[in-house]
Amino acid sequence: MNTQFPAGVEINAPVTPEYEQILTPQALDFIARLQRGFNARRKALLAARQHRQQALDNGEMPDFLPGTEEVRRDPSWQVAPAPADLQRRWVEITGPTDRKMMINAFNSGADVFMADFEDANSPTWGNMLDGQINLRDAVNGTIEYTSPDGRHYRLNEQRAVLLVRPRGWHLEESHVRVDGEPVSASLFDAGLYLFHNARRLIEQGSGPYFYLPKLESHLEARLWNDVFIAAQEQLGIPRGTIRATVLIETILAAFEMEEILYELREHCSGLNAGRWDYIFSILKKFRRRPGFVLPDRGQVTMTVPLMRAYTSLLVRTCHKRGAHAIGGMAAFIPSRRDPRVNEIALEQVRQDKLRESKDGFDGTWVAHPDLVPVARPVFAAVLGDRPHQKDCLREDVNVSAQDLLDFGIPGGQITENGMRQNISVAVLYIESWLRGTGAAAIFNLMEDTATAEISRAQLWQWLHQPGVQRAGGRPVDRALFQQLFSEELEKIRKNVGEEVYQAGKYRQAAALLEDLVTREDFIEFLTLPAAAYLP
Repeated sequence: MNTQFPAGVEINAPVTPEYEQILTPQALDFIARLQRGFNARRKALLAARQHRQQALDNGEMPDFLPGTEEVRRDPSWQVAPAPADLQRRWVEITGPTDRKMMINAFNSGADVFMADFEDANSPTWGNMLDGQINLRDAVNGTIEYTSPDGRHYRLNEQRAVLLVRPRGWHLEESHVRVDGEPVSASLFDAGLYLFHNARRLIEQGSGPYFYLPKLESHLEARLWNDVFIAAQEQLGIPRGTIRATVLIETILAAFEMEEILYELREHCSGLNAGRWDYIFSILKKFRRRPGFVLPDRGQVTMTVPLMRAYTSLLVRTCHKRGAHAIGGMAAFIPSRRDPRVNEIALEQVRQDKLRESKDGFDGTWVAHPDLVPVARPVFAAVLGDRPHQKDCLREDVNVSAQDLLDFGIPGGQITENGMRQNISVAVLYIESWLRGTGAAAIFNLMEDTATAEISRAQLWQWLHQPGVQRAGGRPVDRALFQQLFSEELEKIRKNVGEEVYQAGKYRQAAALLEDLVTREDFIEFLTLPAAAYLP
């Protein structure tokens, strides 16, 4: 290891010769300057989240902010026009920064590929640094991969536009410290990508484009905007070169969509309906509130009232301000064995995308290359030769705070099968995550941290809310949970086989889930305690 770290920077992880190419003194100095300039504000905003949670626990209800009403009323402002290569975003594919998966995503026929350092990623040191190497090689057009069976993968001439999702403000990169404190994972991920790729992307006629996760307020968006301004100044690239699409995936951010666009207006390209994290956020924020208990996760579809209100408001807000509105994830993973499963599921995907396109969305997300040819014709039929449909202003939409908080789901029930599914999905996903794989195909769905969070948050809420009953009238209590938990673990053991079970991380995953669900306090993110198990 020959790298000389800048003053105040420490790395407590291996720095291989390959990693030295990413962790250069100049790159680390860039990260350190961002950390010193913005980490205190980040920590203050995280403290504000905790104060807001306490207010919700005490009975306060979210509402549109009276202090920013002038921003919402002012008809004059718009976000900056989207760059040429971000005008058409009909189909966006997402996935981790694994080398083979990245090449397949770029070549999938999607308009956009979102390389994910967040929910579809397990943040081992190797995953984070290998991901940065893979992004650099992809931007340079040199990324290739040869599989153990000899198959060779390289980029096609026609490829998707690259967006990168860094980790959220709540996470830290524990392997890197600046002045004795862990560096913000957001600044680490975004900063390294910017430092190594921004100029090359500009030369190619593109730019450094991001997806921003987990925002809970416009003040958190303001922090990102200030980071972008500082980063552009330090790198000597034009202001406004960086573009960001914000995931509206928390219930509190839904009340501040216009303000978030306003704060990022010179750097913003749109909003995305991050449906799975949005459901998790509802469960988390109202976990102790009677009357805010959701049924089985499979029953919380995009057609129920509170999800319709959220997505309709997102489209109206985006198009009012000239921003793209991007729809939610189709998480189905096509089966190689069961054509009947595929037939039913692909039709459900098509109907989901048809609803989004008719509601005014300019594009949508898919989790698998086989879904690109399912989603693309749907948007092509509605948009024709237009790259987007921002002229669909949705002035018919009038969403109130009460609409966003309408938790009534007709016919919704908590069922034994729903509890079993939550247990199995959470254990299987956490086990995968602990092994370093952050996107896992489970029961023909691509599960990531967000979907696993729904499962464990529902189990916690059902267990800790007084009087919660499953279908048939039996209370959801500790005894029922322990019975189902034991039975589902035994099923997993039998399905994977004893040798795989013992060699894997199943026991650690089960112990972690059991603690998360049965403890009295609710842990904000399961990845926080789980990170202690990662190398």
